[in-house]
This record gives sequence, structure tokens and C-alpha cells, in this order.
Amino acid sequence: MDKTISLKSKSETASGYTGTAKLLHWTIVTLLIVQFVLSWTMPEIHRNTKPETLINLHLSFGALILGLAVIRLIWRATHAEPPPEDGLPPWQLQSARVVHWLLYALLFVVPILGWVNASYRGFPVSLFGLIELPKLLATRTPGFGWTGDVHGLLANYLMLALVGLHVAAGLYHYFIRRDGVLQRMLPGA
Repeated sequence: MDKTISLKSKSETASGYTGTAKLLHWTIVTLLIVQFVLSWTMPEIHRNTKPETLINLHLSFGALILGLAVIRLIWRATHAEPPPEDGLPPWQLQSARVVHWLLYALLFVVPILGWVNASYRGFPVSLFGLIELPKLLATRTPGFGWTGDVHGLLANYLMLALVGLHVAAGLYHYFIRRDGVLQRMLPGA
């Protein structure tokens, strides 16, 4: 009897994500929440805005998210994803893949556009004042004034919409289908 329970536990664990994948996922989720709070509370950036505490924190957290996204993508490329749950319709599997890859893309594009825009404005980008990152282009390089607007649009509309869809799908699987999809990424599961 104990042996059967033990085998079942191993099987259930094998169908979930690794502890590292979960840690990276939930760390990035937490940092994105912090990032959105910072972006909504920091001053609006105009031509003559000088970076201050909230703007500098926003830039630091953006750089940290970008670094963790690189690590997460490397982890994802070198560690097999658990097989999908049985009984999921093909359209749900395909739409989940599309949403996941769009979120991965935004975890790179949004911070890089923010970094380009900070360079364009002459703002230094550092990791919490510890390590200064290089400028990606010279201050006021012609043709790059749009990067801040696109950064904001992608973050505040597309990323939030995709995150909302991702959360809604997880809750749908947890409360309506009750199929264990959400539990695969929950800490401690």
C-alpha cells in the first residue's frame, strides 16, 4: 500500500514543472507586479524629465526581469516541459503555446525597448546602483523617440491582456475543469 502511494506521488510530481521553473516563473510574476506598481506611480516622463528614485527603480527592475527572462528561456530550452494534461482540446494546447511564447517575447521586447528609451533620454540604467549597464545608443539618437511610447503600449496593453488571459485560463482549469493544469506550476505542488 505504501509503495503504491509513493509511486503515485512520483508520477504526480513528474507531471509538474521543476522547482527551478516554478521559482523563475513566480519570481518574474512578482517582479512584474512591482514593475507595474512602479510604472503607475512614477512621474510621467517628458523631454526634460530627470530620473529620480521611482524611475531608477523601474529601470533596475526592468533590467532584472530581462536577466531572469534570459535565464528562464535557457532553462526552458534545456529542460523538457512536462507533457500536457490528458483530455485537453487541441485548440487549448495551441492557444496556451501561443500565449506563452508571446509572453516570453514581451519579457524581452518590453525591457529592451525601455533600456533603448532610457539610453535615448540619457538616463543611466543600472541594477540598483550596483552595476551600470551600457547605453544601447547615444542620447537623442534620431529616429528612436518612439521607443518609450511603444514600450508603454506593449506593457500596459498587450502584456496586461496576455497576463489576464493566462491567469483566467489558469483559474478556468482550477475551478471549472479541475484538471490539475494550474497545480503543475504552483509552488509546493
